[in-house]
Amino acid sequence: MEGRTVSTGKLMECARGTAARHLVMALMATTALGGVLALPSPSLAQQPAPAAGAVQTVVFALPAQPLPAALDAFARQTGWQIGYSADLPAGRSSRPVSGSMTPAQALDTMLSGTGVGYRMTGTGSATLVPAPTGDVTLLAPVSVTASTGAGSGSGNITITKEDLDRKNPTDLRDVFSGEPTIRVGSSVPMSQKVYVNGVEETNLAVTIDGSRQNNKVFHHNGTTLIDPALLKVARVDAGVAPADAGPGALAGSIAYETKDASDFLASDGIGAFGKTTFNTNGSGLTTNLAGFGRHQGLEALGTVTYGKGGKYTAGNGREVDGTETDIVSGLGKAAVQTESGHRFQASYERVYDDAPRPFRANIGSLAGRPAWEPRVRDYTLDRQNMVFTYTDALPTELWNPKLLLAYGRTDVETPIFTRPLGSSTVPVSYPGKGATSSFNGKLENTFGFRIGTFTTGTDFYVDRANYRDRTMSATERARNNGLYGQARLEPMERLRLSFGLRGDRQTFEGTSGREWTNHGLSHNISGEFDLLPRYLTAKAGVSRGWGGIQLAENYIMNPAWNYGAGPRPVTAYNSTAGLEARYEGFTAEGRIFRTKLDDARAARFAAASANLARDVRSEGYELGLGYAWTNGFIRAKYADIDVTIDGLPADSDTGTYLATPIGQVFTVGGAHTVQSWNLTFGADVEFVLDYDKVQAGQRPLKGYQTANVFVEHRLPEHANLALRLDVRNLFDETYADRATYGQEFGTVTPLYQPGRAFLLSASAQF
Repeated sequence: MEGRTVSTGKLMECARGTAARHLVMALMATTALGGVLALPSPSLAQQPAPAAGAVQTVVFALPAQPLPAALDAFARQTGWQIGYSADLPAGRSSRPVSGSMTPAQALDTMLSGTGVGYRMTGTGSATLVPAPTGDVTLLAPVSVTASTGAGSGSGNITITKEDLDRKNPTDLRDVFSGEPTIRVGSSVPMSQKVYVNGVEETNLAVTIDGSRQNNKVFHHNGTTLIDPALLKVARVDAGVAPADAGPGALAGSIAYETKDASDFLASDGIGAFGKTTFNTNGSGLTTNLAGFGRHQGLEALGTVTYGKGGKYTAGNGREVDGTETDIVSGLGKAAVQTESGHRFQASYERVYDDAPRPFRANIGSLAGRPAWEPRVRDYTLDRQNMVFTYTDALPTELWNPKLLLAYGRTDVETPIFTRPLGSSTVPVSYPGKGATSSFNGKLENTFGFRIGTFTTGTDFYVDRANYRDRTMSATERARNNGLYGQARLEPMERLRLSFGLRGDRQTFEGTSGREWTNHGLSHNISGEFDLLPRYLTAKAGVSRGWGGIQLAENYIMNPAWNYGAGPRPVTAYNSTAGLEARYEGFTAEGRIFRTKLDDARAARFAAASANLARDVRSEGYELGLGYAWTNGFIRAKYADIDVTIDGLPADSDTGTYLATPIGQVFTVGGAHTVQSWNLTFGADVEFVLDYDKVQAGQRPLKGYQTANVFVEHRLPEHANLALRLDVRNLFDETYADRATYGQEFGTVTPLYQPGRAFLLSASAQF
């Protein structure tokens, strides 16, 4: 059978630091966002008449989510059979469906604006087809139909294209805003690191378009620099990750997927997109241009982003040295699909940041340093990613293959400064260069059965990390081969299970040239059970991960390292459990989670520190409450996370490339579209509470509150032109993100976030 069938069995200024600040922000969150609920919604367009035999109404409460998942949920609830080729809904997100209506009306609502339509093939059965639109998909108003949190009870978080459009992100911190369990340290994109449940991203399997990322270059730099303008979706498995997420998924996985031509064009044609944003704080101007085309199975996309600007000012009114914007990024994709469904795609993505940065790029300043040490120095960060994939767009139950080959590389260069010679006051400097790379790939096939699917395959990577300057050179390498299988089943109507096993064999080579070979097993199981169908679902999962020997950070590598018997492979244990309730557009959720990392490598430069390792523990809980309606949503989330390293409270220095303290984080946000005015507006607020679970002699971490608002207007006479205003850090708060380095130490001035900023954006598609 060609294609896939989903059946019932599938799935203003105020005084800083006062109680008034808290009160004003709380009132803004509850009044402004709560007031959104009182706005009248425009009448819905007349729905087509339902197909005969499908006129019975059903109560739906399906949030916005990845379209394949929404189709699974729709089929489970209605008993309809929906046939489609695997590539058609891929990368698209559904609209929310809430209320009592016929299945046909619900399907119309779910697919509205997605570029996907359907045709009835019988009573209770339909086949998805491309939506009958023009050659170019006109820009739609910012979607405010974001998920209220459905699905995250088990730690799965998806940032959809609609979420990205609504957030208008300028960096990864914006991408993951509103998710209290995901923190992004630093205010400068080139030094940002992502933490999931407090665990740093190098302990997760991170991919870009399926390509493994090996970016542990310099602890003062970011780990995975990526331009949000290129992103289509970001998916996070917090803790428990499937076997096909790739090797090294110790504390979960992060998968970034970039845009392609089908995200702009629903059918054959050519088009262009342009967007420019001016940031008043630092006078930064960022422009993104894209061109794309589709013709009889051929697809192409090219996009480039250029950003330039000055230093920004923090909430305290002071310019922050080393925060200039100077970035260039680009993405090129080409694909060909034959009539028989064979699809070949190649892509090249690159991001380049070159500007003076704080001497330690993730720190504002450090007291007690010698007078000859400069406050800023030049940093160059160059990351690139090449991916080739083969898939079958018309798979059968026994043939749904994927072949991927990829190469990624990150280069960081910055001058190394040493003490002045003799009576000179000028320090000696010479370039230091670090480079990491990964050649990786996989070959897998997904088999379809009556009760689900089974994916099995093999993958590999060849990773390299090198540092060199005029005084030394050091290199570590790792080679890994893995075999895996992951089943996703619905053995009974109310139960959904996912379980998998992978085995890995790794050979690690140290800076001494000596090799060690190890092997290990990873396994996972998770499930969902509908305690009350359509209303209440229980979720739980556990996993054990084996990650081999982790490569050290390039800039601390030492050719004189004594490895002794060799570093120990890192292992991880994850568990999570939660509940999710849904009723007439309302969603309530809660989950508890725990992650353990044993023997996580934390090498330092000293000759005897090659095998230094730490034990990391992260545990906590997350609660969420939301409501979604036809033209908007409001949601709130709260997380409380404790992290320890070797049994002591985590700090950001010991936790370099491991973990960071988090504590209590509360977020609330919402948005609404007034369709008759072509107007969308929204706001989000974040409260991070004081945190005093620190080691003796360290400073408690100060809490902070920040708020952002936006409004977007689409010109009625130009449906493809949009104007937008964002106000970031509305109350001009002076703060550093909780995950930013050094806030526990009295000698560190952290890298503060920008003060109040106005972002003026204009975008158009042709």
